[in-house]
Amino acid sequence: MNKFQSRNFQRSLMYALNGLRLAFRSQRNFRKHLFIAFLTLSIAFFLRVSLVEFCIIIFANTLVLVVEMINSVIEFVIDAYYKNKWAKLAKLSKDIAAGAVLLSAIISAIISLLIYAGKIYELYYL
Repeated sequence: MNKFQSRNFQRSLMYALNGLRLAFRSQRNFRKHLFIAFLTLSIAFFLRVSLVEFCIIIFANTLVLVVEMINSVIEFVIDAYYKNKWAKLAKLSKDIAAGAVLLSAIISAIISLLIYAGKIYELYYL
């Protein structure tokens, strides 16, 4: 076991929670996505979506948050490697990572809207 591996579950959990805290405190877009996830789940609760639909919305929102965290890690690693200097490969890598966040957010929004549209239709037309 190397010096960077945790020896017990409690310590690993502490490191993971610290990572979530750091993402929340340092990443503005993570906070925005978290707020949108809260709104999305509130709407789902208000519309009384089924358990399966609720789980799908939770999964879609969580995917956006996870991709945002991975994007942040990629940016930190690239900045460290290139010592915060501009480089074409650094820009391309960061752009692709940001594109992954955008794609996951768009798909999450589409999933939520499709579920909500069905529920709103049921409320007003059935």
